[in-house]
Amino acid sequence: MPLMLRIAGTIPESIVDGPGFRFALFTQGCPHHCPGCHNPQTHDPNGGRAVSLLALMRQIWQSRAHIDGVTFSGGDPFCQPEPLYHLARWCHRLGLDVMAYSGWTLEELRAKPECQNLLNEIDVLVDGRFIIARKTLKSRFRGSSNQKLYHLKHGEVISVE
Repeated sequence: MPLMLRIAGTIPESIVDGPGFRFALFTQGCPHHCPGCHNPQTHDPNGGRAVSLLALMRQIWQSRAHIDGVTFSGGDPFCQPEPLYHLARWCHRLGLDVMAYSGWTLEELRAKPECQNLLNEIDVLVDGRFIIARKTLKSRFRGSSNQKLYHLKHGEVISVE
């Protein structure tokens, strides 16, 4: 049986979900339920629709000439780490970088053994819950000032914004 992923949707060519042109994948399911969340429809882990990795690979393949990378957003992608790990590895083979958003902090993700493989495939991570009282438009690709943007290589921090 093929690996499946529960998603809320995709945007084949986004300019707001990371640097450059990106294929944005919005995963379904998020335990954080941050007040003021931009995507509250993605919270229910049973919502959205199930899709095979093969179907997502076809979509990304069709967009590959027009994109710089792929962004895993949500929901929280780290709620479905195994299929996204395989997708991220495949994206790297295509020469695409992989960015992910998570409501968990990098430290919390590192404490989750099931998330290690995916974390090792992420090039850019935006971590931390959205806090409406700290909402800002000044932090690149982040909604609140508590969130950090990490540049990673094999799960190790190269730089932090």
